[in-house]
Amino acid sequence: MFIKMAVNVVAGLIQTIEEGDDIPLSEDSVDSDDGIVSKKKRKQKRQELFFNPNFRFDDDGLLPSSRSFDLNLKPKGMASVSSVDDKISKVRKAKLKQRMDHDIEEEELSLEEDIESSDEEDTKTDTVKTKERKRGKKRKAAEEDEAEQEKVHFSESVDTFDERMLFQDMNLSRPLLKGLSSMGFVKPTPIQAACIPTALLGRDICACAVTGSGKTVAFMLPILERLLYRPKATASTRVLILVPTRELAVQVHTVARKLSQHSNIDICLAAGGLDIKSQEAMLRLNPDIVIATPGRLIDHLHNSVSFTLNSIEILVLDEADRMLDEYFAEQMKEIIRSCAHQRQTMLFSATMTETVQELVAVSLKDPVRVFVNQSTEVALGLRQEFVRIRSSREADREAIVAALVSRNFCDKCIVFIQTKVQAHRMHILLGLLGIKVGELHGNLSQAQRLETLKKFKDGLIDVMLATDLAARGLDIEGIKTVINFTMPSTIKHYIHRVGRTARAGKSGRSVTLVGEKERKVLKDVVKLAKAPLKTRIIPPDVISKYRDRIATIEDDIKAIMIEEKEESHLRSVENKMNKAQNMLKPENGEEPEKTRGWFQSRKERQAEREKLRLAEKNTSKEEKKTRKKLTAEDRVNFELTKAQLLSIRHAKKAHKTKPVGVPELPKDKKKKKKKVKKQKDEPGFESELADIGSSAVKKFRAGPSYKERKEAAGGNKNAMKSFGRKKRKS
Repeated sequence: MFIKMAVNVVAGLIQTIEEGDDIPLSEDSVDSDDGIVSKKKRKQKRQELFFNPNFRFDDDGLLPSSRSFDLNLKPKGMASVSSVDDKISKVRKAKLKQRMDHDIEEEELSLEEDIESSDEEDTKTDTVKTKERKRGKKRKAAEEDEAEQEKVHFSESVDTFDERMLFQDMNLSRPLLKGLSSMGFVKPTPIQAACIPTALLGRDICACAVTGSGKTVAFMLPILERLLYRPKATASTRVLILVPTRELAVQVHTVARKLSQHSNIDICLAAGGLDIKSQEAMLRLNPDIVIATPGRLIDHLHNSVSFTLNSIEILVLDEADRMLDEYFAEQMKEIIRSCAHQRQTMLFSATMTETVQELVAVSLKDPVRVFVNQSTEVALGLRQEFVRIRSSREADREAIVAALVSRNFCDKCIVFIQTKVQAHRMHILLGLLGIKVGELHGNLSQAQRLETLKKFKDGLIDVMLATDLAARGLDIEGIKTVINFTMPSTIKHYIHRVGRTARAGKSGRSVTLVGEKERKVLKDVVKLAKAPLKTRIIPPDVISKYRDRIATIEDDIKAIMIEEKEESHLRSVENKMNKAQNMLKPENGEEPEKTRGWFQSRKERQAEREKLRLAEKNTSKEEKKTRKKLTAEDRVNFELTKAQLLSIRHAKKAHKTKPVGVPELPKDKKKKKKKVKKQKDEPGFESELADIGSSAVKKFRAGPSYKERKEAAGGNKNAMKSFGRKKRKS
């Protein structure tokens, strides 16, 4: 095997991993993270990152290119937004001053030193055991038959690809080949080799491949190839790419611009959180490709002048199973109604399903099934570890995560947390413990989210705390470890989370904290795992040490959170005042801006939110007054209950059967159709004479009915009899 790999490396090709092959780990393998990383090594790494002795100034490439694209990412009032890291550094500096002697000057104080730096480094290592795989029972044949009935019928299935195929063999144009070479692509991945030839034929595609396999390039290359030969007389938007999150939209946009850098194809990004005026100006020019999130796209459809989706020829849904979920159901219906009926539709995801419930709304025409991997597979280079938590030790999750991040996985690590409140608390907690940490969730502005991503990519942040917002599609190079604060609610969420590491054939590690209530999802992971799983046991002394450290900084955490609440309240009041002043006295004598419309009314939106809410919200004042202080165990139980409710909803949705049919029409169209039917059903004299159907002929030969005779005779029985006799004689 190694000889074969050496030959392929010399030839400049990428070796495909086959079944049964041992994967050689690279120098920065995850196995090196089993030991404890000392603080001295951490400081040396950071110094090497900040200063490179071999650095030299290079005059080449200083001038900006003519096709450079600059995003206006900072929203209004960004300068007034306070940073959590500043508050954390103030608290740590005050504590350091208390501990250090008064003779030391303030300039010599270093925030990199830990509060308990005088204590000896804990040298106890974690024990990692291989988890034995138990054979589960086979599924019943009846359940398999039901699943087969719910699947969509595909006209063709592609699950193989030509390993020898190169990009030059796909008849791609020269500008695209130059773009691929500049990005460093040599050989197509399996999903690219299987999808690109089919997509160039204009067929509808439903594709599934593991995370990090290059799905973005798989649908962008055939799109750009077709657009190179578009009619250039009139500009029109021909391609629409929909993604679930803003960060993924920015990532797809950058990949598309790099691939099309040697062509004249116009690409527009329409995502929430970015400058809406510049997006409107670009959409007026009718760009060839629009990459958008559903909410912002609907906003432009209803409020931007001269922007429609009538000329859409290709519709792409990236992370299609998420886009067709119930959260985006109403928005997707509105978008699909606005698109042209004659189009090519392509669906891509790592956990793509074949059920009617999700795919019938897109109206695929003779779709091709391209499943290079199953929808429940993880990357081959992923090492999966699990930390068991007893029911009486649920409150130790924060201490366990702090121990893992501080001792073992202190670099290029993502921690996934179920709720935004818990993610923010962990940011403050780990920051006070001296860890370079950032957070990524929906409560932050778009500028803050992109800034956190940039810092994490550049190495300025060691640990990123994120919700499921960052679980799909994000490609961050060099992620070594993914830690799950709680077990995800479904196997899909788990696959997408751990898919942030071990991408593109590299190795990686996932560590998941599993409680007694979360063992159901763990059993599914064990059944589907191909490689042996590991169990990590952290020494009790280490957990108790970090638990005590968290208890000592609990007052500081509460003080920082109270200060943030006061600042946010003052900021919201200031924003309301500024808004009222702008509405009363607009600047420069201009009229105040009109409010932007939405396709749903306020009542419909509230009803949809109530429907999607996991649990009933108690807003009574008495309960707010008598609310007890939350402990660590209460916070973890809230995380677990939310995950359980989400899993129950997914289970109900999976078992719910729906008939195969066309997507529902709008209410106004339904009413119009009913009125037309009523007008047609009313009988008339001319229609009766012209009707030569078999039922009309039988009715004419049989004579008048009992009701007709009764009406003609005025209710007189004798007259009715005589009327019947006369008719028969005649």
